[in-house]
Parts: sequence; structure tokens; C-alpha cells
Amino acid sequence: MRTIRAGVLYEPNQPIRVEEVQLDDPQAGEVMVKIAAGGVCRSDLHAINGEWRMPLPMVLGHEAAGVVEAVGPGVTRVKPGDRVILNFSPNCGVCRYCVSGKPHLCETTRKYPLGVLPGGGTRLSKDGQPIYHFARTASMAEYTVVHESGAVPIPADVSMEMAALVGCSVTTGIGAVINTAGVEPGSTVAVIGCGGVGLNIIQGARLANASQIIAVDISEPKLEMARRFGATDDVDASEADPVQRIREMTGGGVDYAFEALGTGATVTTAFDCLRPGGTAVIAGMAPDGVTAAIDARMLAGTEKTLKGSYYGSARVSIDMPRLLTLAKAGKIDLEGLVTRRYPLEQINEAYAALDRGEPGRGLIIFD
Repeated sequence: MRTIRAGVLYEPNQPIRVEEVQLDDPQAGEVMVKIAAGGVCRSDLHAINGEWRMPLPMVLGHEAAGVVEAVGPGVTRVKPGDRVILNFSPNCGVCRYCVSGKPHLCETTRKYPLGVLPGGGTRLSKDGQPIYHFARTASMAEYTVVHESGAVPIPADVSMEMAALVGCSVTTGIGAVINTAGVEPGSTVAVIGCGGVGLNIIQGARLANASQIIAVDISEPKLEMARRFGATDDVDASEADPVQRIREMTGGGVDYAFEALGTGATVTTAFDCLRPGGTAVIAGMAPDGVTAAIDARMLAGTEKTLKGSYYGSARVSIDMPRLLTLAKAGKIDLEGLVTRRYPLEQINEAYAALDRGEPGRGLIIFD
């Protein structure tokens, strides 16, 4: 056991406390990682704002990279000193989802309650009381313990800050385009919401050689950033009806629409801006209980497809190294995503900036 500093959420809508907690040594099949950098993601904000019902207290964070500090019995995939990206969807490798190429949907991991590691229990505590792990990752801390499959090895020459982004927003966004939707060259695409995930959906659409990429947001700074990342057109949804504008711009609707915010209204927008036969992919994680209004007659009558994308439908052990290779080749931009950097002590400021809608991605940088 060691004492570490971590960002702990005790109650919704209350400041995160940066304080000392205890972290147990890794158990069988587990890995301890010293965190180098962690992304500030809207999923954490859902817990902070009480929009997701989570067990508390909890160490936040799920988008991160670091160095393996120690391994538990039986670990074979990584060793101390390895640089890794954290994978917030650990997997057993043997269930029907894992063996069919969908480890992000692992049914074994999903059997365990929120906040605990695969196999059960937490490795975090304070004064003898358990502290839970957000997304089985808890990366807003100097060190964390994750399942072996939750640590994906990466080359030694990769920037840890850039690697951290691949832990969620890059994989989720680009994966939604390439893996979930399978966007074809020449397709038309709309992206609803241009935050961290939305920018990477735009990068994915560019990689897929989409002919038109329409960015939709209510923030001009976000739309400006979307254009830098490959959007060919944009719609300010605070000034115009995005569905009407997209239909006008495309002659009837897009082939693919991606929702990257997580609200009922934006899900409906994504569905409504499709052409007949088009596909809407929902990548945004909504608050608990949110529903979306879909015209059921139009779903059948126009043969539109509505589907979800969790973690970019990723096979992380393959996709994360591949994304780093694409970045090294200049095919995707990771450095340009980062617009803000903070020490752990400024974690509340970091999430406040995200909540205000500031463009780009914030990073927590550890010593």
C-alpha cells in the first residue's frame, strides 16, 4: 500500500478534493500505473454534476497515460517500466463479445458494479473506508491500479500527453467513424457537437475521405477549431435550424450524422438531418434518464439507421497503437487538440472550463 494524491468527488455539485488517499498494491491480473497525463472529459463532468448516479466517494478520470510501476501475480502483457495508455473498458478475452471482436462490450466486466475493478472491490481507500474507481480507471491520481487489459503498451518515443488523449476522445471519435459507421469515401457527414470527441469524429471523417464534413455547434470558437481539423462547412445552431441548413447544403440530408454531445435534442437532430437510407451514430454519453424523440414512422418509412457507438467500437490493443502511428505519420493531429494544461491542484478549474464550453481538450499534467 502507498499514499498518493488524488482528485476525489464526495458529493455531486461540490468541489473535487485533492487529498491523500491509500492505494493498495495490484492483485492477481492487475497493474499499478504512475500517471503522466490525464484528459478532462465530459463523462467525468456527468458524475460531478450528478447527472450520472455513481457510488461515492470516487476518484475521477478515465483518459490517461503513464508508466507501469508494478504488476500483480500472473500479469504477462506488461512489465514495470512499460509506457501505457489506460483502457477504461477492460475485458476478459473469453466471453462471446471478446472473441467476436467486440471487447469494449465485454459481458464479464459489465457484471461488476460501477466503481469496482473486474473481480470485485476497490484498491483505493481513506481512513479504512473504500473509495471507488471512476470507469474502473480512477486516473485523476498520481498512481492507479487497473486490470491488466486496462493498460495498453505503447512505444517509448510517444508523447505521454498525446497518448493520454488516445485513451478516450481520439479512440471514441475516430473509432465511431471507422469502426462503428464504416464511412465510405465520398460520403457526406454531419457532426453534432464539436468538443473533444466531435473534433476527432471530424478527423475520422477526413481519414475516411468524406466529401463534405459539416460541423454543428453553438460556439463560434468550437466551429473555428472544427474547420482547422477538417470540417468543410459549419452551422451555428444558435442562429439557424441545423436540420434545415444541412438539408439545404446537401440536397436532402447527409449520409452519416454523428452525435457527440449527449442530449435528447442533439440525438433527434442527428436523425432528422439524414437523407433516406442514412445512418445516425450516437457517440455522446447522455445523463441518466435522457430520452430522444424519434419519428417512428420515418424510421421505417425512410430506412434510416440509428445506432450507438461505445468507445468507438474499439479493439484497443490494436486500435490505440494504430492511432499513434497515424499521428506520427501526420494523418491525424493530436497536439492541436490540447488547448489547456493544469496541475492536479487545479482540477476544479479544469472541469469548470470544460463546463463553460471552452474549445479543445484540457489536460491534467502530473510531475
